[in-house]
Amino acid sequence: MNKPVYITDSNCITPLGFDVNSNWDALQKGQSGIQKHHNVGLLESFYASVISDDELNKAFEKIETQNRFTKLEKMLILAIKPLVEKNKVTERSVFIFSTTKGNISLLEDEKIAQQSAQLSVLAKKISRYFGFTTEPIVVSNACVSGILAVAVAKRMIQTGMYDNAFIAAGDTVSEFVLSGFNSFQAMSEAPCKPYDKERNGVTLGEAAAAVYVTSEVTELTKNSFRVLGDGAVNDANHISGPSRTGEGLFRSIESALKEAKIEKEKLGYISAHGTATLYNDEMEAIAFNRLGLQEVPVNSLKGYYGHTLGTSGLLETVLAMESSKRNQLIVSKGYQESGVTQPINIISENSETEISHFLKTASGFGGCNTAVVFEKIN
Repeated sequence: MNKPVYITDSNCITPLGFDVNSNWDALQKGQSGIQKHHNVGLLESFYASVISDDELNKAFEKIETQNRFTKLEKMLILAIKPLVEKNKVTERSVFIFSTTKGNISLLEDEKIAQQSAQLSVLAKKISRYFGFTTEPIVVSNACVSGILAVAVAKRMIQTGMYDNAFIAAGDTVSEFVLSGFNSFQAMSEAPCKPYDKERNGVTLGEAAAAVYVTSEVTELTKNSFRVLGDGAVNDANHISGPSRTGEGLFRSIESALKEAKIEKEKLGYISAHGTATLYNDEMEAIAFNRLGLQEVPVNSLKGYYGHTLGTSGLLETVLAMESSKRNQLIVSKGYQESGVTQPINIISENSETEISHFLKTASGFGGCNTAVVFEKIN
């Protein structure tokens, strides 16, 4: 029998705050990090959720003034540091880094060696900073990276490769990413509206998030979370378009529920991907209906943070755990009228309800899909 694996600690760095509590307070007030920005690359204007350089530097200077770091590196260090201070790094600890583009902006500077932008180089830099002796692991599988890293950590701990894992996810809003999504004509002309009738595309965002994963029961704290089951299925539908039947997501959730050994009726909440593109939101609604999950409360946090790419799955897991801890559902910002053909229970107002189990889902380019079921440990 596989040993239980738990998340006992978490943190996040976003435009809405540099810890979980400040982010939660902002969500309660309906605040969004999305603002209008101007003149980046070929874009005269665009909406995005971007962390203030001044605020980030001010926070970072309190812990580090000796070395030079990129914006993303500062975000990651700030996210991880509180976890390392509470949970000891040993020779049996592993650092797992999830991202889509990492330090891609370094390629714009001809004076910097191209290998500096490699994800492995960034992972090793952060790993060495915190004193890890094991080789870091990079999970870069489009926009499921953040939540997939949780599944990877769970399985590695269960096989006995490591005793615990520190997972960090991070991505920034760069000219490279903006140009890519703009070329797809996938960027919204206003703050995104997941699942809404008037939705018309993605709003990008940047953030970092971190969690501590362990199998040691002695390390459990109140409201820790057991990672009950996971599933990751690639439907290989298209390089950027999701399966119209939701096949990959359907199978991922089915697999996660099977391993979790719980009935779907136990799910109190679904933290969905909800990018606000025409096809993604429709695909999710179809997959949820095929599984009989149409009555489970569901939201997308993209209306608050934008799409934070490889960070999104982990950031949204951190905040879903907070929802479960507090037994509170957060409204899916931007949603007013259903724009999907299948009925799903979009959260339209903040409310209180008992949440003992929740489901986190994510989907991404290339047909990748991941689902993880979590159980609150009181």
